[in-house]
Amino acid sequence: MHQCQESGEELEEVTGMVCQETDLKDGQMREVTVGEQTVLLVCTQGQYSAVGSHCSHYNAPLIKGALVGYRVRCPFHGACFNVRTGDIEDYPGLDSLPTYKVKHVCKSLKLTKRVKEMCRMVPDIKHTILLIGGGPASQVCAETLRQNCYQGRIIMVTKDTLPPFDKPKLSKAMNLDSSSILLRPSDFYQQYGIEVWTQKEVVSVNPADKSVKLSNGTLQQYDQLLISTGCRARPLNCPGWDLKGVKLLQSYEDAKEIHSSCVGQKAVVIGASFIGMEVASYLSDKAASVAVVGTSTYPYERSLGPEIGKMSMQMLEEQNVKFYMNDRATEIKGENGKSLSHSDFFCAVLQKSITKISVFSGVIPNSDFLAGSELEVDPMKAVIVDKFMRTNIPDIFSAGDVTAFPLTIRGDQRVNIGHWQMSQAQGRVAALNMLKKPTKIESVPFFWTVLLGKSIRYTGYGEGYTEIIFKGKVEERKFLAFYIKDEVVVAAASLMFDPAVAHVAELMTTGQILTKAQAQADDLSWLQM
Repeated sequence: MHQCQESGEELEEVTGMVCQETDLKDGQMREVTVGEQTVLLVCTQGQYSAVGSHCSHYNAPLIKGALVGYRVRCPFHGACFNVRTGDIEDYPGLDSLPTYKVKHVCKSLKLTKRVKEMCRMVPDIKHTILLIGGGPASQVCAETLRQNCYQGRIIMVTKDTLPPFDKPKLSKAMNLDSSSILLRPSDFYQQYGIEVWTQKEVVSVNPADKSVKLSNGTLQQYDQLLISTGCRARPLNCPGWDLKGVKLLQSYEDAKEIHSSCVGQKAVVIGASFIGMEVASYLSDKAASVAVVGTSTYPYERSLGPEIGKMSMQMLEEQNVKFYMNDRATEIKGENGKSLSHSDFFCAVLQKSITKISVFSGVIPNSDFLAGSELEVDPMKAVIVDKFMRTNIPDIFSAGDVTAFPLTIRGDQRVNIGHWQMSQAQGRVAALNMLKKPTKIESVPFFWTVLLGKSIRYTGYGEGYTEIIFKGKVEERKFLAFYIKDEVVVAAASLMFDPAVAHVAELMTTGQILTKAQAQADDLSWLQM
C-alpha cells in the first residue's frame, strides 16, 4: 500500500486546521488532538481528509468504527459519514461531521457536528408538502427537503404532545426530561419554516381532492403527502387488559407514568422481545420486583436465536428479574373490576400478587385512517411502497415503520422493518423523490438493544435463517454471531465485539456476498478488524 499524499482540495465546510505527520496508508484512520478537540484523520485513495471524530448521533468514537472506501460507519449504532465531505449518508442521527483542510498549521477547533445548509420557506411559493406523523422519517424528510432547496410549505402533523423526539430512549431511560430527548429545539423549526402541529390527528385521506381530514373536522390541502405514522403497540387480547394500571408504552407520557408507577412496586412486563426486555432491565433496580412473561422459551428466540436469548435472560435473572416463559397472560383481574390493586391483583399466568403491568406484545401499523383512500396495504396493514418510497397513488409517499418496502439485500423481498435507522433513511429517500431526484432505498438494516448497560448490535435481515455460527463465547458475553441462510450470511449480531457488525453492514452495503465458509473460517481478516 502506498503512502498518502496531502490533499490540496478545498473542502466546502472548512472550520479549522489540522496538523499531523503524513504517514497513514490507504484505508487507515488516526485520531489526532488539536487544542482541546479531537479530529479523525483519514487516508483514502492517496489523499488525506479530516473530519469530526465523534458520531453526531450519540457521540461514539468513529476511530473504533469501520472504514470502507470513503465511508466510516459508527461502531455503536451504524450511522455512516462520507470522510471527504463529512455528510451523513446513513442513519441514525441528523447532523453531519465538521470538515477540516489538512495542513501543517494548528488552530483551535470547536465544532463536533454540523447542520447541513438549509433554505427557508418563500411565502409566494404555493406548494405544500404534508407529513403525517412526527417520527424520524418525517423529521429527516423535512430536513432533506430544505437541504435540497425546497422553499414551499412543510407541515408535520403528529398526535404526540412533543415535536419529534428520540423514541428509542423511552424504553432504555424512562424518566428523562422531555427537553433532553427532542431531536431539534423548537426554534429550529421556526428558523427553517417547518410547521409542526402537535396533538393533532389525521383521520382520513382523500387523494382525489389532495386533502386530509383532521380529528377536529378541518381539512388541509396538500400537493405531496408523506405517510409516516409508524406502528402502535398491540393490546393484550385477554380480559382485564384495559384496567387502570395496565400500560402500553407508546408515548413520552407513557414512559414517565410507567416509571413513576413502578418505582418501589411489583411490576410485570408482558412480552419478552426488545422493548419489553429493555423496560425490564430499566426497572430491575427501581421496582420492588420485576417479572417478565413471554410466549417463547427464551427472549429474542425467533430473531437472535436461543443462545443469545438464554444469555440475555440470565443477565436479567442476576438482577432478580423473574421469567415466566412458554406462557401467556389469560386474564388480568383488578379491584372491583376497575383497576389493579396493591394487594388483591391476580394474574392467571403468574399466580402471584403484582401491582403494575406493562405490555409489549408486538405492533400494528397505524394505517386505519387510510380506509377508503385506495392506498394499497399488505395483509398486515403496512403501506406498500416501491424502492422510491412511492405508494400506488401519485404524489403520496410513505416511510418508516408503517411501510412494507423492497429490501435490496434480500433481492427486493417486501419487508416491514421497525428500525429507527431505516425510518430515517426512508424519510430521506422519500424527500429526494418528491423533488424529482430519483433515489432508491438501499440501506442495510442496523439496530441495537441495551440491557444493563451492554449493547447487542445487529445488522442485516435474518428472517428464515437456518444456522448460527458463533465467534467468541456467548456464555462469556463476548461474541459475534453470523446468521446463515442458503450458505450465505444474511445477518450478524454481536456483544463486546466492535466494530465487527459495523464492518458487516458496510460490506453488505457494497453488495458483497458473505459466505458461510467465510463465517466458519478462523481467520476473520476479511472483516478488516
